[in-house]
Formats: sequence, C-alpha cells, structure tokens
Amino acid sequence: MSTVIQQMFTDSVWHDTREQVTAVAATIRAGQVPAVIIPVVPGVDLVQVVTPGGQVIAASPAARGKPAISTIRPSTRDPITDAQTCADPEPGCLRLTVLRAGTTSDSPLIYAARRAPSIQSTGFIAAAVSVQTAALIALAGWTSWKITGQTLRPVDTIRSQLAQITFHDLSGRVPQPPGQDEVAKLAATANHTLDRLERAVQTRRQFVTDASHELRTPLAGLRLQLEEAQLHPGETDLPHLLDRMLADTERLQQIVTDLLYMAGVEAAVTTARERVDLGDLVRGELKHRRDPHPTRLALARGVTVVGASHQLSRALTNLLDNAQRHAEHVVEVAVSRQGDHAVLSIGDDGAGIAEADREKIFERFTRLDAARSRDRGGTGLGLAIASDIAIAHRGTISVGRSATGGARFELHLPLAT
Repeated sequence: MSTVIQQMFTDSVWHDTREQVTAVAATIRAGQVPAVIIPVVPGVDLVQVVTPGGQVIAASPAARGKPAISTIRPSTRDPITDAQTCADPEPGCLRLTVLRAGTTSDSPLIYAARRAPSIQSTGFIAAAVSVQTAALIALAGWTSWKITGQTLRPVDTIRSQLAQITFHDLSGRVPQPPGQDEVAKLAATANHTLDRLERAVQTRRQFVTDASHELRTPLAGLRLQLEEAQLHPGETDLPHLLDRMLADTERLQQIVTDLLYMAGVEAAVTTARERVDLGDLVRGELKHRRDPHPTRLALARGVTVVGASHQLSRALTNLLDNAQRHAEHVVEVAVSRQGDHAVLSIGDDGAGIAEADREKIFERFTRLDAARSRDRGGTGLGLAIASDIAIAHRGTISVGRSATGGARFELHLPLAT
C-alpha cells in the first residue's frame, strides 16, 4: 500500500512537470524563446531549454547558470519522458519531465523538474502506512462482521419469501425494509416485478378464457348442425346447411388468424422498420376497398412515421372496417400533425360510444350494445389489434365523439425525425 501511495505522489508531481514543459513548448512553437523562463506551475521551479548538444539556451531563475538538469534524451517517436534522478547531490533527488519541442532530432529539449520531498526518500511512509493498515484491517474486520449480519438478515427473508411464490399464486410480496439502501431498493424492485408478472399472467389467463369462449361458440354451432343432419338426413337442406357451416368455419378462421397476428405484433415492429407516409398509406388502402359508405379525406402532406408498414396498414384497415360497420351515411379520415406526433383519425356518423365504455372497447373480444354486436361482423379483436399495434409503435389510440355524433378514433404516433 505504501508503494501505491508513493506512486500517487509521484504521478501528481509528474502531472505538474508535464504541464510546465507543455507550456514552454507552446511558447517555443510560437517562435519565442525567452532567456528567462517564468514557471507557470507552482512548485516546478527548475525549468531549462537545452540543445541536443547539452547547451542551456534558456532557464528559470532557480536553474539559471547551472548545467543541464539531466542527460535524458527522449526519442522522436516518444517525445516526452518522465524520470527520477538523484545523480546531482546539489539539488538532490528530482522528479522531472523531458519534452522534445519538435519532431526532428535537432529540436531543443525542455526540462521541468521538481525536488522530491525528503519524506518520500525515507521509510517513514512505509512505516506509517503499515501501522495504519494494521489498524484499518482490524477495524474493517470488526465492522464487516457487525454489518454483514444486519445486512444479510433482510436479504435472507426476501430470499425465503421469493422461494414461496409460485406461478400458480403470484399474490405474495417480499417485505420491504425501511430506508433507501440497496436492500430496500432490491425489495421494491422485486415487488414491482411481481406486480407486472401477476398482471401479465392475469391478462394471459383472461385472454385464454375469452379465446376459448369465442372459439367454442362457432364450434358448438358446427357440431349442432352436423348432429341435426345426422339425425334427420332426409329432411336436411344440404345447401343451406353447407352455407351455415362455411360461415361458422370462416369465423373460426378469422379468430385464429387474428390471434396469431396479435402474438407477433411486437416482434414484427423491431424487424421491419421503415418510413411510412400516413397520407399515402390511407390513399393506397382506399384504392382496394369497396365500402358501403363514402369516405371524406383530409390528409396533410408529408406526415411520416417510422414503423412496420404492413402493421400500420392493418391498424388502418381495422379502424376503417369498424367505422364502415357502424356509420349511417359517411366515414371521415384525417391525417395531421400535433406537436411531435402524427395523428390518424377515423370517424363515423353512427350511434357513437358511451364515455364509460371508451376504455373497454380496446379489450380483446369486447362488444358493447346491440349497435356494435356480433351480427354487425368482426371477431371482437380488430380494435384490440389496432391498440397493440399503436403500443408497439410507441403510440396511443383513443376514441371520442366525432363532429357528426358518432365515434372518432385517433391513432397518435411519433413523427419520423
């Protein structure tokens, strides 16, 4: 440890001498070589400018009239050198830095030195540090023994509590010690993680329950129709039966397709990022649609976002399908800017959505009153998919009241920079 402390002292001295030779070198490169050098770093009083042949051409008052401080010559590849010398008894031990003023071999050499304090040349530091080290080791051992026991007790309690929490019961939480130390922060982080995990598991369980219910309905319809045809084969209207079975099969296919799509929304955004002009996206989508109601457009130019174009197109399609299903006469689509966000809004002149239901409508398999029931079409996943796409693109989606009294959906996305 004494060696480390001595090295710290030495490095500090050499930092000062390097600063001094650098200042003198800047003066020389500016074309000025004063006969008397005034040191700019306190404590570094021995400064000389020496020719490669050893002739002193400039010096500080303390080094004036004396031979060159040292015979050390740095190379042109490594123009600066730190050294320690005790060769000359008159100034004593010196810590010095030598800097070659130029890149050629005939460049003058700049020496800056500082006398080494006598305390560093004796064994005083080693003895003092040894005594202090022994005392510190004893104190550290006692302190560690005392503190470790107090610290590990709450950690062991947290470990025991975490070991009791299982996937089937995530309601447990670890005890959080008072204060803001690392153990308290660890306990708080663990509890926040458990909160998120519990919510995620509850959401997944609810989703599985809802999906099972939605899939069971068309499957039960198919089974009932087949059993009825089996019981009364002669009375069965085969074309009508096939039409109903195809309708239920198509609904099953739509639900499964939407479920698979929702599972890959977030991953697709990270792998398929590109610049998308929302106005062009709307115009391109409307070219391929044959909607029952006309669409009014108000599309600002150059409103561009970054994301997966096929997902943004899917969100737009779902919102347009929803608006067309519930519109009475017209659908309105607008693209605009609001601060650093792009806004895609789609409104209809239908019955609208009650304020109490505006959050629930983005949940999976959610249907509200008769105006937005299953017989109007859809799987109950369209708005949930649009919401997931918005979140995956660091955006938001909301619903309010349109100017014509119907529903107005707004998709907010960060503008491309």
